[in-house]
Amino acid sequence: MTTLNKLKPQERLDELHRNGYVIIQNPGRFCFGMDAVLLSGFASAKKGERALDLGTGTGIIPILLEAKTDGEHFTGLEIQEESADMAARSVALNGLAHKITIVTGDIKDASKRFGASSFDVITTNPPYMIGEHGISSANPAMAIARHETLCTLDDVLLESAKLLKPKGRFYMVHRPFRLAEILYKMVSAGIEPKRMRLVHPFLDREPNMVLIEGLRGGNSRLKVEKPLIVYRSQGVYTDEIYDIYGY
Repeated sequence: MTTLNKLKPQERLDELHRNGYVIIQNPGRFCFGMDAVLLSGFASAKKGERALDLGTGTGIIPILLEAKTDGEHFTGLEIQEESADMAARSVALNGLAHKITIVTGDIKDASKRFGASSFDVITTNPPYMIGEHGISSANPAMAIARHETLCTLDDVLLESAKLLKPKGRFYMVHRPFRLAEILYKMVSAGIEPKRMRLVHPFLDREPNMVLIEGLRGGNSRLKVEKPLIVYRSQGVYTDEIYDIYGY
């Protein structure tokens, strides 16, 4: 490894099972989960399109989208300097600096930083939780990733509406318990919900994730896709999950 790509204390290098790519993570901060992988399989970036990932963490979504889609360029915006640094080193380690740019900054300032109508696609895996429940002062990095402490759903949607080109696409993974609020706020922000898929851990369990696609300035028509089932049996993924992961 070069000096730029050397692992720091507590960091580890994980395989992504796509194009031989790897990612640097620190378990003491926040490691990506299945929600990010599922979003990368749900979202699309077409030839010539530019995509922005809001709250990119360690850059997992831009790296996976580069591997899975034909998008021209991917940008990851992350407010936490340590996470953004890991993301930038992962991009360099995979030889993707010409395709992926990592920027340290606040989602609330994104449209000022990048300019209005500057992206064809926006992806985001935002903090799910509201209020103070479960917040631990001992691990502020995880609190920021999981709770709306530095940005809210409103911040994400209002900035996305400014950043997207007309008819630009918005992709988000979130929690079903906030679905009514999500759909209402998307419409209010000018991002029309167009496609939705609920994710169930098992066939007979209630959903614990929701994948949503919206269109800036789109007409009112929502397609609800068939449920995505994660596990066939305990510890055994369904074929579709194996395919999304690339195993």
